[in-house]
Amino acid sequence: MQQVTASSSGAIVTSLFMTPLDVIKIRLQQQTRPFPKGECFYYHNGLMDVVCEACEVRKPCEWYQRPGNFRGTADAAVKIARHEGIRSLWSGLGPTIVMALPATVFYFTTYDNLSAWLKKKMCCRRAFKPDKWTPPDWTAAAVAGIAARTIAVTVVSPVEMIRTKMQSQKLTYNEVGHLIRSSWATKGISSFYLGWTPTMLRDIPFSGIYWAGYDWFKTTLQRHQGPNHNPFAVSFASGAAAGIIASIFTHPFDVIKTNCQIRIGGTADDMNKSISVVIREMYQTRGWSAFSAGLVPRLVKVSPACAIMISFYEYFKYLFQTK
Repeated sequence: MQQVTASSSGAIVTSLFMTPLDVIKIRLQQQTRPFPKGECFYYHNGLMDVVCEACEVRKPCEWYQRPGNFRGTADAAVKIARHEGIRSLWSGLGPTIVMALPATVFYFTTYDNLSAWLKKKMCCRRAFKPDKWTPPDWTAAAVAGIAARTIAVTVVSPVEMIRTKMQSQKLTYNEVGHLIRSSWATKGISSFYLGWTPTMLRDIPFSGIYWAGYDWFKTTLQRHQGPNHNPFAVSFASGAAAGIIASIFTHPFDVIKTNCQIRIGGTADDMNKSISVVIREMYQTRGWSAFSAGLVPRLVKVSPACAIMISFYEYFKYLFQTK
């Protein structure tokens, strides 16, 4: 229960602060070259079978005609808030929290216990078999992180799909409900696992790199500062540094994941595209730059998100242990 409380607090705070950056990152990753003047974004993108009513009845759909007009993180934030309202920057917050709480609790408690068990085994090996080589402790953190993340991603993938779609464009909850029903009718349960493979390709190395880096940074800082170190500060700095390194190495897979997941609710042909087809289309549309799209907002998001999450988790653990 202490682990559940510690991880839940971190998940809620992280979701509230980081959702706008996640929205901006997804918008930057999914945008393509501008459409010809007069064409509707909804219609041209295959997200609706009819031309957007705004184009015919109310006023030209100028905002959605230019999905490729974001020039950067700050520009995207200003334009989304101006055209869709400030609340659009928190699109998908509900699914984010619904997903974050059980996923984070499961992920962190699984990691913590598995890592502690592996490190205990290594310690025993060093004590009883000193002549045998034993891997360093950060390898236990990497293995535990990969195992915990694999299970957690599989469990929460359907909710992650809905969250990504809500953040990729402005949708009401009624439209989300229609999207879910049409996707189920088109491809069944498998439609909610679009992007599972690229998600795993991103999250497995990310978790391995992140937890190995975090364990190394944390151990180094604790050794440098001595027994009177600040646990919150050490965890915050270690989480931020490890998050930056892991994000840079795994970012192309994050872009591929986003482009796979925003197909939900589209045509049957779109939803049946393989990962290789999605990658080829991304390259043909924008070249190699497509795979680095959204890197800045992802770094801006992931580094503090990792820092906030792990520091709250470790600090609550510290409080419980000192009682």
